[in-house]
Order: sequence, then structure tokens, then C-alpha cells
Amino acid sequence: MSILMHACTLVLKVLTLPLQLLELLGLYRYYKRLFPAFIYRISFAYNNKMNEKKRDLFRELTRFTPRGGPLRILEVGCGSGANFEHYPTASKITCTDPNPHFKDYLKKSMDKNDHLVYENFVVAAGEDLRVVEDNSVDVVVCTLVLCSVKNSAKVIQEAKRVLRPGGAFFFLEHVADEPSTWIYFFQNVFQPFMYEPYTHTHTQTPTHAT
Repeated sequence: MSILMHACTLVLKVLTLPLQLLELLGLYRYYKRLFPAFIYRISFAYNNKMNEKKRDLFRELTRFTPRGGPLRILEVGCGSGANFEHYPTASKITCTDPNPHFKDYLKKSMDKNDHLVYENFVVAAGEDLRVVEDNSVDVVVCTLVLCSVKNSAKVIQEAKRVLRPGGAFFFLEHVADEPSTWIYFFQNVFQPFMYEPYTHTHTQTPTHAT
């Protein structure tokens, strides 16, 4: 299986060479503009599939609402705002994402989920959240992000910094399967199609070990 996997991966790497060429020519910024539109459209199907798991995860959010105040949520790598529908009413939301072109699609999600209070959208990588003060939020949310950052340990370190004492880090990630499985095979074979120099998504990352 290993030889077949490497052979198939090589073929797909060749097919994605035009994307890498666009980056070298400085033209990839156009794809960076299109990427949020793609994510926004597939988020509907993904949310339908993951609705039950997300509902189970986020129903615990209310436990961290401070006495006498609304729940303050920082979402790292918010994308198009696919998690908003699961947040408790009146929560105050701060969003971060390294791609500024998600802002228009975030606005659509905000309009749809008007039960929330949106405080700010910050263009920032998860490894560097200096714009967020220490001990300033009740919850940090991070879904399908640790597989795409350059330094997942640094993201978690930043999450700890901005969380108030007793706050919580909520995450949901896809991880690399066992090497002997077909899922692992396809995670590696289709990895070249996930090439995106602004997100560096790696479906075969062992994020569970972070």
C-alpha cells in the first residue's frame, strides 16, 4: 500500500504544480480572494454532517458564562463563521483569521445569527494573538485549525494566555488515521489538493499529539 500511496501522491502533486507556480509568480493573492467563497459554500454541507457533534461540544459553553455578564468567546481561525449558530444567545464574539477576505462572508453569517454580539474581526494568525489582552475571554474556540497552522503548540499557548482563570479551550480537529488504513491512504494522496500557502492545511497531521 505504501508504494501505491506514494505513486498516487506524486501524480496529484504534479497536477497541483500550477497552484505553486501561481504563488511563485505572485499571483496567488487572487486565489486567496476566492478561497473564502469556496469555504463558505462547503460549510453548509459540512455543518449538516457535523451538526450533532458540534451541538454536543458547544452545549457546554454556557458553563463558562461569568456571573453577571455575557459569555466572551474568541474564535481562532473563524473562517466564514460556521460555528456561530451553536453559540449561546448574547455571547460576545471576537473572531480572528489570517485571511482578511473572509470578512464579507463573516458578515453574512453574522446577519444570519443575530442572537450574538459581534465585537471584532482581527486579521491574525493563531500563533500571534497580541491584539487580544491577557485573561480577557471566557472561552477560546478552535475548529479545524490546528491542522493548518505552522506551530500548533504556540496556538495553544496563546489560547491559555488570553483565557481568564477557569476559562476553557474548545476544539474540534480531524487527525491522521492509523497508517495501515485506507483513510490514511486517501489523507496522504489528496493532501496536494489541500495546498494553500495561507492555511497550510495538512489532513494527515497527528493533531491529537499536540
